[in-house]
Amino acid sequence: MHIPSLKEVVSAEEWQLRCDLAACYRLVAAYGWSDLVFTHVSARIPGPEHHFLINPYGMMFDEITASSLVKIDQHCNKLSDSPYPVNPAGFTIHSCIHQVREDAGCVLHTHTRAGVAVSAQKCGVLPISQQSTFVLGSLAYHAYEGVALRDEEKPRLQADLGNANYLMLRNHGLLTVGKTIPDAFLAMYTFENTCRIQIDAQAGGELTLVNPQIVAGIASVMKVATAGMGAALAWPALLRKLDRMDPGYRT
Repeated sequence: MHIPSLKEVVSAEEWQLRCDLAACYRLVAAYGWSDLVFTHVSARIPGPEHHFLINPYGMMFDEITASSLVKIDQHCNKLSDSPYPVNPAGFTIHSCIHQVREDAGCVLHTHTRAGVAVSAQKCGVLPISQQSTFVLGSLAYHAYEGVALRDEEKPRLQADLGNANYLMLRNHGLLTVGKTIPDAFLAMYTFENTCRIQIDAQAGGELTLVNPQIVAGIASVMKVATAGMGAALAWPALLRKLDRMDPGYRT
């Protein structure tokens, strides 16, 4: 289905956000984190209106483009024309996080095999890898209450997340919060690999745990490791990777 370009319709700031979010969806697909069409990445459009961008429901993540992303309000009402619907149920988790976290420029949620597997383990994330130390420095858990459709669950989810940037949804999957789209993506890359490593390690012998003091000091180490740039260090390279694969996400 052809969707006309919005590049000359929206502001330059919104267009850049659309390109980054479309890139994020394509990367989620490329790294094998998508669950057909059933998860979401949301991004807040800067400004006082509390408007967001989200995927057109029914479009595969590797099909999403900057122009096909749908602009919605806090209640998931469409604010722009689109031949695709949006999924209010899918935005339930995202909307309640955006509501209480002003720093949540992007919320990324997955249902990956490794993520759901660890979310079902009573121990949760174990300090057994370098990747896990980055996650454990800002990790929260939320108990499973069924498919997240009910507004009454929102206050509990908000309270459980608090100021954390990594949220393990028990028996459900993984979620990351980022100030920017690159921040949320890099956090999920680390979270997902933490879970994959844990499942692999548990298939072997006795586990060696990381010293708690190392976990406690990881925030300052991460800043040094990324040259103070955080996700901005890797994002341009990821975009180059996408451009080599298919630059169509920018349309």
